[in-house]
Amino acid sequence: MTPAPRIPWRKSLLVRLLLTSVAIAVVSVGATAWLAVQTTTRAIQEERGQVLSDDSDILRRLSGFAATHADWDGVQSSVRDLSRTMGRRIALTTEAGRTIADSAAPGTALPARASATVDPLNTDTFTEPGAQLAGTDPRAVGPYLLTAAERTRVRALAEKRLACVRKHLGDGGVRELPSGRTVVIADGGEASVPPQCADGTLNTPTPTEQKALDALSALTVPCFRPVGGKAANPLAGIGIDVTPGFTAAAKDPGRLLGGSRQTQNCVEDARRAQLDPHVAPRARLYLGALGQQPVGFDLSPANKAKIVGVAGLVLVVTVAMTTVVAIRLVRPLRALTAAAQQPPQRHTRVAVTTKDETGYLAAAFNDLTARREQLETQRKAMVSDIAHELRTPLTNIRGWLEVTRDGLVEPDPELIASLHDEALLLQHIIDDLQDLAAADAGTLALHREPVRADDLVAQTVSAHRTRAESSRIRLRTHTDPGLVLDADPVRMRQVLGNLTSNALRHTPAGGTVTLTARQAGDLAVLTVEDTGSGIAADDLPHVFERFWRAEKSRSRRTGGSGLGLSIVRQFVEAHEGTVTVGSEPGKGCVFTIRLHRARHTDRSTP
Repeated sequence: MTPAPRIPWRKSLLVRLLLTSVAIAVVSVGATAWLAVQTTTRAIQEERGQVLSDDSDILRRLSGFAATHADWDGVQSSVRDLSRTMGRRIALTTEAGRTIADSAAPGTALPARASATVDPLNTDTFTEPGAQLAGTDPRAVGPYLLTAAERTRVRALAEKRLACVRKHLGDGGVRELPSGRTVVIADGGEASVPPQCADGTLNTPTPTEQKALDALSALTVPCFRPVGGKAANPLAGIGIDVTPGFTAAAKDPGRLLGGSRQTQNCVEDARRAQLDPHVAPRARLYLGALGQQPVGFDLSPANKAKIVGVAGLVLVVTVAMTTVVAIRLVRPLRALTAAAQQPPQRHTRVAVTTKDETGYLAAAFNDLTARREQLETQRKAMVSDIAHELRTPLTNIRGWLEVTRDGLVEPDPELIASLHDEALLLQHIIDDLQDLAAADAGTLALHREPVRADDLVAQTVSAHRTRAESSRIRLRTHTDPGLVLDADPVRMRQVLGNLTSNALRHTPAGGTVTLTARQAGDLAVLTVEDTGSGIAADDLPHVFERFWRAEKSRSRRTGGSGLGLSIVRQFVEAHEGTVTVGSEPGKGCVFTIRLHRARHTDRSTP
């Protein structure tokens, strides 16, 4: 036996499975790690954004406290409330480092550096609308804070103007500023108040505001060049309010003064100087996590080692499991390869150890081996049968010719007739074998045409009527009128002739052979039924096998060549039809043929 060729390791199924599993594991681990990093990064960014938002809110609230208080007294309770609400540690210290308020326990170390500076007069972070323009918290109103009576009067003037605005513009509203002054807001903003409503009474400074403006005017005198030996005071008699958050001029006084940048800075410093006694001193704001837990994500060496360890463990487990599975897959495949390489005569089988695809393949291989063994047995039997069938007529012909040549027998007409019958039998066997060979090779020529079933049955009965009468057997027929087959008439007469001949051979005298043709949907059903001896149930599967006879003695008195029924099956299957047999010992048997009906029939067909 030729040894099996060695498979290169690159083409080995085991190696390919291992490489595939490793690649899948690496890609899976890499994708999982990438996804984890992306998810963690996004979460950190979102957390930082939330932290920044919370920090801005804390700074805004503390700046508001500083803008409305002259010192930090009482801020401790506010700091504790903010700490509980925001979940952060909050601490305030002076610029010198003295603790003003702290949400943590006394003695707890402050964070490494301050997060921001709380100074309502120099805001460096957005706290309120307008703070980023002037750099001063709008809530720092100081001397501009109206009294209760002034608030009531200004409120009444604002309501009066609002009614006028609604009359001319259709809608509007009022808003109260941190100083207590009420302003009218139209759909288009403060500047959209119609001229009919701008009577000047609402914008006239109250006594409190006028006093503060006069003080601011005195502070801004050094900011301008002298005119005629005196310093010009542009704030005197301007007739509009410049209190913080009151008008656009108040938000940017330098724009009203129209001076240089130096002049604008001087005016802003004057305003800060005016407000400074009314706000809390500058303070440093420290923010941290509760319990001194670090904020954020730290991929420490320990965390890196964990990630690498888990990834390595996944890789090892994947390789191990793949190796076990691959070995279980390869072992039966190797057994199948070894069995397939054995000589055909050994008919080697493999053990079926699994119920998966490999197990099914092994079972299929064993079935194939069994069929090959059966075919080999049938081939040997067929060769023996053909030799036997051909030997008998040839032996008879040779024997009679030899005795005639030796002068022992005269060549009379009876002898010539006997030799002629033997030659016809020999020709019949050869013709049957030729037909079977053509059917097996797929070269059997069929000339299909519409064939009337009643004509086909009538021709078959006519051909066998003499033999039936001599054997005292009744031939009966029954056909549905108008039934037409799509078939080769010559081959189908041969099929019905073989079945009828077989029925007559096994039907005793006084019996009946019935040929019928009926319609069943799109099919035509032909049957040949006899009242003979029947066929045993164990012999039914072998009826259509070549050279098979129920009579094992192989006598021609009870059986023919053994090819007739094989030819019937081959011809019917060539017509895309089926042939079956049913029998009960002692009661005869029925052969049933199912063929397609003709789709288009001749108009002359009744």
